[in-house]
Amino acid sequence: MLPSGSENPAQPAAQSGQGVESPGPRTTAPYVVLHGHFYQPPREDPWLNRIERQPSAHPFHDWNERILAECYRPNAFARILDEQGQVVRIVNNYEFMSFNFGPTLLAWLEEHDVEVYQRILAADRLSAERLEGKGNAIAQVYNHVILPLANERDKYTQIRWGIADFQHRFGRFPEGMWLAETAIDAATVKALVDCGIRFVILAPSQAQRIRPLGQTEWIDVSQGQIDPSRPYRCFTPDRGGYLDVFFFDGPISRDLGFGDIAYSTQALAERLQLAIRPDREVQLINCATDGETFGHHKRGTERTLAYAFCEEFPRRGWQVGNYAHFLSHHPPTWEVQLKPVTAWSCAHGVGRWSRDCGCGAVPGWHQRWRQPLREALNWLRDQLAEIYETEAKAYLRDPWLARDRYIEVILDRERREAFLQEHQSHRLTAEDRVQVLRLLEMQRYSQLMFTSCGWFFEELARPEGVQILRYAARAIELAAAATKVDLEEEFLLRLSKAPSNLELYKDGRGVYQALVRPRRVSPQRLVAQHAMLSLVNGVPRSSGYMLEPVDQERLAIGGSTLLVGRVKLSFPTTSEEHDLTYALLHLGGWDFQCGVKPFPGQRGYEQLKASLLSSSRSRIQLVLTLQELLGPETFDLNALTEEDRQQMLRWLTQDTLERLAQLYRQTYLENYGVLMAFRADGLPIPEELLAAAQITLNQRLLSSLRAMEIEEGKRDHLLELRAIAREAEQLGCQLRQEEAARVLDRLLQRGMWQLAQAADSETLSEQLHNLEEWLQLAADLGLPIRLDRLQELYLLGLERRRSELLRSSLERAPGRIPAETLRRLLQLGQQLRINVGAWLQQLPPPAATEG
Repeated sequence: MLPSGSENPAQPAAQSGQGVESPGPRTTAPYVVLHGHFYQPPREDPWLNRIERQPSAHPFHDWNERILAECYRPNAFARILDEQGQVVRIVNNYEFMSFNFGPTLLAWLEEHDVEVYQRILAADRLSAERLEGKGNAIAQVYNHVILPLANERDKYTQIRWGIADFQHRFGRFPEGMWLAETAIDAATVKALVDCGIRFVILAPSQAQRIRPLGQTEWIDVSQGQIDPSRPYRCFTPDRGGYLDVFFFDGPISRDLGFGDIAYSTQALAERLQLAIRPDREVQLINCATDGETFGHHKRGTERTLAYAFCEEFPRRGWQVGNYAHFLSHHPPTWEVQLKPVTAWSCAHGVGRWSRDCGCGAVPGWHQRWRQPLREALNWLRDQLAEIYETEAKAYLRDPWLARDRYIEVILDRERREAFLQEHQSHRLTAEDRVQVLRLLEMQRYSQLMFTSCGWFFEELARPEGVQILRYAARAIELAAAATKVDLEEEFLLRLSKAPSNLELYKDGRGVYQALVRPRRVSPQRLVAQHAMLSLVNGVPRSSGYMLEPVDQERLAIGGSTLLVGRVKLSFPTTSEEHDLTYALLHLGGWDFQCGVKPFPGQRGYEQLKASLLSSSRSRIQLVLTLQELLGPETFDLNALTEEDRQQMLRWLTQDTLERLAQLYRQTYLENYGVLMAFRADGLPIPEELLAAAQITLNQRLLSSLRAMEIEEGKRDHLLELRAIAREAEQLGCQLRQEEAARVLDRLLQRGMWQLAQAADSETLSEQLHNLEEWLQLAADLGLPIRLDRLQELYLLGLERRRSELLRSSLERAPGRIPAETLRRLLQLGQQLRINVGAWLQQLPPPAATEG
């Protein structure tokens, strides 16, 4: 729907941000900055470097995927709609809003949706072109650490890593930086200034007092009454440097985050209008909120922003810009003194991340676990720092400089060797390089374990708290590998002082033992996973390690299967390598036993294979021999991750399900006449027969759709699918629409991409025909097709061919696209609910046909 109160003139649909002019700042017109803080905590398994399935994010795999679908992508492709709900234009909202993205979130986006990632980067470039070189993006402290609670060294690392990540992605130095929860103190101000950051964004409640620059008298603003329509200058304690500060408009920001104005362009504009002061020659209206507000927390509100940025605000004469651009024309004329230690989401300074201050409380629950958790991690940080400094100075010229620069390797693992050569104090051996990289990775996890989300909510055992404990566990493991010093028991003793609200866990130690320790993944466990999944031709998904099969032999013994093999396992982050031998015995059903040992040399390996693969051994002897040769530790199905275990369980039940499916098909075919007779007489079909019909028809549906996907929509598959639909309707069977829709979605998106790339009239016509038939099929089957991606691809193709299509509609020269083909192309747009009215009006009328 068009945001209420908005009007939209008919015009050709396009994928652009037309509507915002780019004059220099006008002293008589309001200057509007809307900042979105886009962030999700890092969720990757620290051993596998992948996010495991999160059931609470259903129907998506995990929360990153869900919020990408509900927020990050919709804002990259925000719709402006007409009164009929048709797409008039697609806008990249990031071109017009000030924004920051968490570095760890951008790393995930780059891997999982490069198109959205590239539109975010492009938005910064395009906004810089519009605003005299000042782009919309600002940096963020690397992994959302509460800087006032970090020690001095970690403060600087977090800021430097955030800057380096920003430069790597956006190709420029950031002028501004978003602080986690806007948490700040005097030491943080100094660190930001030292690192070259020019400005930050804070809440009005964080200011203590203000005065005009050069004056001596202070004005108290400690109750949040600071004027947000101007920037302020905050000096370091020694007044040797300064940081400029923008205080967002608190009431407007609250209304955006917690009120209803985000649902209506008119309501948003009227709310901003109330902030305009007629006595001001320079008028800044600025507000800030979580970027996920637009689309995730409040569905569809990305359309409010798109229409506001491109239509409503320009119509009112307001300039849409960003903080850096405003600051370049209007440097501060006032000074601000901040309160000692503050954050925007805690009324008690930074208590929410260090003590039971009451913020985030749930009735009946406490947060007494917060302080012991903070103290335990602080102790671990200091132990890890001592280990790092002591060990690393044997290899590196300046260990702490190397840690600050290690972000270069995190961003590009191919730079690992160049980085080591740059920082080594002498030529490093292969073993030395492994040692150095272990120590640096240990320090990386010592940063990640302070991610603020671990303290934010009501209970330590929530996923956020468990995640930071998993980072701590990985850091402890790396410290032990590098020095043989085991810090875990002392760490657990300190965690036992953190009481949980859940009797199941009792305290932080119980949480760690139940939810962290079982998830640790050793090299032996990774090889056992590989062995089990190789039975189903599966491969464990991970970018955290590389596994190279060297040898494998399989032997069937009655109903059992024996695999014996050798693999080489390596870890890109630390350069560790393992040469391992395994034997897997599948006794049938859920019974697996797998043993893993270091490769004993070629002769020993051949002897091991000969001993195990001897056909004379019974199943019991095999079990005993496997435990003798590769025990005492063996792995079963529990060694697999939850997702991989589900894949294995599907494989184990496949034969049973296929036999049942065959029985259902046979029952359906044998009783087809009986079923139709029941329907003809208006009698309810017996449940057993109806189940057989429903299962059989759904199997045929998915089988035909998958075949059509592979063969790109051959007509015999279309006929079969329509026949299935008619049969299901006659019998009153429910088809599995969601699964079928996913298959057809993939086919339609591929076809739409091919349409956008079509190089000649004949190919264009052929792809049009396919898409017309597939969309009609979706309608016939009642499948819920997602139009958003199809609309984006369609408009991309339309924009690419704009001039060519216009010429084709007006000329009849050889090689031009016939007007009738162009008409079909635009009619396809209408099917996709895109406003192509203006395009259709430019076409010549259809040729008259004889009656």
